[in-house]
Amino acid sequence: MGADPDELDYLRGIELLARELVTRAGEEGRLSHGPEPDDATPLQRTINKIASSVRHYHFEGDGCLEDRPGIGLGGAALITPGSLLGPAGTYERLCRLLGVAPRAEGWALWHTWDNKQRAHTLVTTRLATTEGLLENWSRGISSYPAAPERAHIAAVVRGWRGPIILSPDHARDLDLGGT
Repeated sequence: MGADPDELDYLRGIELLARELVTRAGEEGRLSHGPEPDDATPLQRTINKIASSVRHYHFEGDGCLEDRPGIGLGGAALITPGSLLGPAGTYERLCRLLGVAPRAEGWALWHTWDNKQRAHTLVTTRLATTEGLLENWSRGISSYPAAPERAHIAAVVRGWRGPIILSPDHARDLDLGGT
């Protein structure tokens, strides 16, 4: 028998079971994916609630377990020495523009706003968090991470610098499509 799962592994296991429940309910015609029919049973209503809430992949720093508030992002990106950065140039050039030293593992860029709605780029070490965030966004699922701890922020740069993958919500706000 293996070791007890940590809290995140436990929650991922529950999420997988909930997804299985939703899949089976859909196969049996018990899932409405919309307004509840008048004759819906309490079980059907519960399954529909589960289906609408189990919509994203959980990852470290996703805000589900942290006590820190979430941070709204207009976009994010990962930059590494091997990244294709287009107009931004080379990884080293972009690091200079951001005011950080190049790192072999790279940096995560979080495009956000300050309390006066001025655009800023947070240069952070939260690579795994950003990978999970981008995984959700690639599926059109809006999710926002917990605000990074100060120790994870290498720089805050005025304006959005570097490559960007827009969050689904921000893409919709700009009328670029999405659901």
